[in-house]
Amino acid sequence: MSPVDRQRFRSNIERWRQLPPDAQRDLRTREISRQELLKREAEGAMRDAGLQIEAEKRAQFEQRYLEERKRVERELRRELQEKRQREMAPVVERLKKEFAPPQASATAAPSAVPATSRSPAK
Repeated sequence: MSPVDRQRFRSNIERWRQLPPDAQRDLRTREISRQELLKREAEGAMRDAGLQIEAEKRAQFEQRYLEERKRVERELRRELQEKRQREMAPVVERLKKEFAPPQASATAAPSAVPATSRSPAK
């Protein structure tokens, strides 16, 4: 495990310890449901592929399916984040212009009439 992963692991343990028992129970239940869903999806993929294999190979297939799914989901999250950043940059600029306080422009005509030297009419 890399140092960053170890630190993340320690941080997660500490956060877990500080959770109230109800929240811990809810998270356990949600994780069990997620694992069951992934297992059903792996079994469905095996069935869709037309594979009928013994238990050891089934376990290997399921493990590889889960690893590949995790990789695909990580890549999709990365792509989505990049796309969101690209598309939000112009939105932020547009909103910045829309909500910026009005400023006096340099080309605007001054409100006061400039003083001119008048020579007396003779």
